[in-house]
Parts: sequence; C-alpha cells; structure tokens
Amino acid sequence: MSNTVISYSLTGNNRALADSVAKELSAEHIKIEEVKSRTMGSIVLDIIFNKSPTVRPLPDSSIKECDLIVLLGPVWMGKVATPLRLYLKYLKTHPYRYAFISISGGADGSNPGIAGELEKRTGRTPAVLLDLHITGLLPSSPRPTRKATSAYRLKPDDIVKLTGKIMTVLSP
Repeated sequence: MSNTVISYSLTGNNRALADSVAKELSAEHIKIEEVKSRTMGSIVLDIIFNKSPTVRPLPDSSIKECDLIVLLGPVWMGKVATPLRLYLKYLKTHPYRYAFISISGGADGSNPGIAGELEKRTGRTPAVLLDLHITGLLPSSPRPTRKATSAYRLKPDDIVKLTGKIMTVLSP
C-alpha cells in the first residue's frame, strides 16, 4: 500500500506531526510552502474572500498515484488552512482516497464545519477526519486561551502520543 503525506504548517506543529506520520507509514512527505509570508491579516482576508494563496510545489507536479493521501494542516477560524485549498481542488478531479488530520489550537472548541468544507472542496468525504487540539495537551485549569494554544509548540512526547492516535485511525 502506497501513501503520500501532504502537509502545510504555519507554526511547525503540523509539519512535525506530518514528518512522524510519514515515517510511520513509510510514505513520501510533500511539504507545502507559501510563496509570500503569512500574516493574521492575510489569513482573515483569504478566508473571507475564499482565496487560495500561491503555494509550491503545485499539486499537479508533486502527487503521484497512491492508495491514500494524508493531508495535515491547521484549521483557521473553523476552516481548513487556505494553503491546502489547491490540493483539495486537485482531489476533486483526481479521486484519490484521502484523510484530513489537523492539530490546531482548540481554545474556541471543536470545528464542526470541517467535514462539510472538505466534501464541498473535494466532492467526497474523507476516509478519515481527525481534528486534534492543543488544548488536549495542556492542563484544563485554568482553561487554555487562544494566546496559549497559538504559542504552544509540540514536544517530542506530544508527537509520539499524537502519531500513535493517528496511526490507530489510519490502520485498516
């Protein structure tokens, strides 16, 4: 079974997790990079105006035929991070089986709209959808704030724990 892991990460958390998952799956890891620097303002504008930033590599040149594509990236304002949009659009015309996994803050709660957004952008539901939160790694009291979750960087033991959780849902 061949797999491909595709990741985008602004803070490095999703990239570190994707590196670990790719290693466990013996999969190729495609790391999406943005051409321009990302700011909070550009994140908000892309989401409001439904824009996709310029990224590299482009999906057409980087995705080879495989059994499962595992997308890892953050959720911003309840939406899949905009740098992943070109890859989701690619999946709409190339019906690979896919999974979407995210580690994001979670200070504002879960992201119930992700499944619908993924289905809208790809034309089908993901084989696996896992919305992980940094709040689950922090003490529950006092309640973690958005500032605390945004500043948090995954530790090696966090990566091991989360990779284990991911592998249990990816394994047949």
